[in-house]
Amino acid sequence: MEHTDKNPQDTSTPPEVMPSMEEMLQQAELKGKEHYDAWMYAKAEGENIRRRAQEDVSKAQKFAVERFSSEMLAVMDSLQAGLSVQNSTVENFKSGMELTLKQLTSVFEKFNITEINPVGEKFDAHKHQAIGMLDSEQEANTVVSVMQKGYSLNDRVLRPAMVMVAKAKE
Repeated sequence: MEHTDKNPQDTSTPPEVMPSMEEMLQQAELKGKEHYDAWMYAKAEGENIRRRAQEDVSKAQKFAVERFSSEMLAVMDSLQAGLSVQNSTVENFKSGMELTLKQLTSVFEKFNITEINPVGEKFDAHKHQAIGMLDSEQEANTVVSVMQKGYSLNDRVLRPAMVMVAKAKE
C-alpha cells in the first residue's frame, strides 16, 4: 500500500496558494484606478464648488446695492417732484427739502450709515481729517469745528469728517 501525507478524514482547507505576481499587479492596478477615479471625482467636485462660489460672490457684488438703490429711488422721486412744482414758494421748497432729507436719513438708518460730526471730541485720525488748526480755549487736539461731516457704514469709515482742530497753547 502506498503512503500519502493526506489523511482521508482531514477536512481542513488546503493551504492557501500565494497569488502570482501578475495577479498581485492586476489587483494593485485595479486599486490604483479606483483611487485615481475617486481623486478625479473629488477634484471635479472641488472645481465645481469653487466655480459656484465664485459665481455667488460675483452675483453678491453685482446686486449688493440693489436694496439700497431701490430705497434711494424714493429720495430721487421726491427731489424730482419738488423741482417740477411750477409756482413754488421758498417755504414750500424748504419743507419739501426737509421731507426729502428725512427720507434720506431713513434710508441711511436702514443701511447703518451713520454721520460723523465730532465737534468737541478728541481728534481721531481714523475718523477725522484735520485741515487746519485754530487757537481755541478747548484742549489741544480737540475738534473745534466740522467743515464737512463724515460718514461710516457699519462702523467702517466711508468718508472722514473734515475738521479744524484746537492748537496746543503756548
